[in-house]
Amino acid sequence: MRKWLLILQGIYYALTGIWPLWHMPSFLAVTGPKNEVWLVVAVGILVLVIGATLLVAAFQPREEKSAQLLGFFSAVGLGAVDVRYALNDVILDIYLLDAVGEFLLALAWLWVFFKNPESEAREKS
Repeated sequence: MRKWLLILQGIYYALTGIWPLWHMPSFLAVTGPKNEVWLVVAVGILVLVIGATLLVAAFQPREEKSAQLLGFFSAVGLGAVDVRYALNDVILDIYLLDAVGEFLLALAWLWVFFKNPESEAREKS
């Protein structure tokens, strides 16, 4: 489960991070106009880097808790930003759709963190 969650979130972040870098006009058409386009680029780069890091971690032979924490806290942080600023009409409500995805990722990470170690051992054998 851990590996697949790293892959899923890694791909999602890589795609959402690269989108404004690859084609800003379509990104702005969906997410709304921005006053600070340089900030969109900066956040896109950071989200892309997080996604790449999660993907690399998914294929490492040794399980790294730091990558799992990066996945969890990135989902919580980005989801909280989505909710706060969408509900305060700073950004479009389309960001609430992203917040749902972020919330589901955070819940999945919590499940991984608190999963019964015995059931994890059965999965590996």
